[in-house]
Amino acid sequence: MNELTRLIKEDMKPALGVTEPGAIAFAVASAKSYVQGEVKRVHVALNSGMYKNAYTCGIPNSNRYGNLYAAALGAVAADAKKGLESLADITPEDDEAAAQMVADGKVTVLLDHIGSEITIDATVETAKDCCTVYIQDSHTHIVRIEKNGEVICLAEDTQDENDTVKEKVPMIHQYSLEEILEYIRQVPQEEIAFIQEAFAMNLELLEEGMQSERTTITRQLLQENGNQKISTDVLKTAQLLCNGAIEARVLGLSRPAMSITGSGAHGIIATMPLYAYKEVCGLTEDVLLRATALSYLITMYIKEYSGKLSAFCGCGIAAGTGMACGLAYMQGGDKAAITRVIQNMASGLTGMICDGGNHGCAMKGVVAVDAAFRAVSMALQGVCIEDIHGINGKTPEDTMRHMGMIASPGMVQTEKTIVEIMEQK
Repeated sequence: MNELTRLIKEDMKPALGVTEPGAIAFAVASAKSYVQGEVKRVHVALNSGMYKNAYTCGIPNSNRYGNLYAAALGAVAADAKKGLESLADITPEDDEAAAQMVADGKVTVLLDHIGSEITIDATVETAKDCCTVYIQDSHTHIVRIEKNGEVICLAEDTQDENDTVKEKVPMIHQYSLEEILEYIRQVPQEEIAFIQEAFAMNLELLEEGMQSERTTITRQLLQENGNQKISTDVLKTAQLLCNGAIEARVLGLSRPAMSITGSGAHGIIATMPLYAYKEVCGLTEDVLLRATALSYLITMYIKEYSGKLSAFCGCGIAAGTGMACGLAYMQGGDKAAITRVIQNMASGLTGMICDGGNHGCAMKGVVAVDAAFRAVSMALQGVCIEDIHGINGKTPEDTMRHMGMIASPGMVQTEKTIVEIMEQK
């Protein structure tokens, strides 16, 4: 298996609801699994990206939202064995029990620090035990577990704080755009056939949104598309398929999305407009799979610079750029055309903020899809914002690096301001 195939396969993961509430519940449920007796207290400390993203987002199988209820549900009934789908089996009784824990003041969730790298410290206390689970770098990567003051589990890849660790270049950054495109052209179709799972899962989530009385943007997009899921209008179909699924996800409906770079919305944006283009324009499954692999890899390339969670909307900017590159590939775009796509997206969309995982994500998705179609249309006609302007680099690799740098370190103060606004409300 090619190294890039393995990278995609390992990164694709089902995620139920917005990823951050699932991760919080997973962390608390993991800590609870090591204690005995009735839970007396739950305390969770988060980096700013985690704290912000879960702050007002819907929780699967719950009528409530946000950090406190995600943590409470983790203590009440979440299943840590299910990872990011830890909330899949929550019942109405569990939801009420969690709400009672919050009302009784047994749950606290605080902002630990401003930062784009994921950290979750989840502590569960009973009369007999106290256990803390520490998560870093990705939503379910447990690096340390402490019980009653003793370390009982330490991840093999955890380094001693006194060690000098040479910073590793992420695998995706070891490839140029030309090398990524060569992989896309040469990889056997059967090697990337597993990507079909993403379309099946995201389409089921879309159907859930189309059937729900809670969705509003989906109904509007469906009307604009002639009340058809697939019409002859590729842009309107792409908007519906993409942002109907995103709205279902952020409202906490009960179907998972296929995530990429730890985000369900990233995974939806990176895939669904491409599926729409394939269906409306009658392209082959082979073209779709290759375009999606390209979309995923470009998304990863930008996200490795920006950090997993930041003040920058990675769904729109990173996944939107990845999806735009996939669209260009589907239309016969070569390296030069795809470079122009990246420059157009960098000049047009970079700077879109992330104010948490919430209903607004669907509107950001609408903007990203519009921007991607326009960026591709111009690029295929030879029109782009040239590399002397703005944050565009001399190479596509430099442009993607600059896009990521806008988020980290560029938007650290923006992250702080966003959180302050959310808390003041």
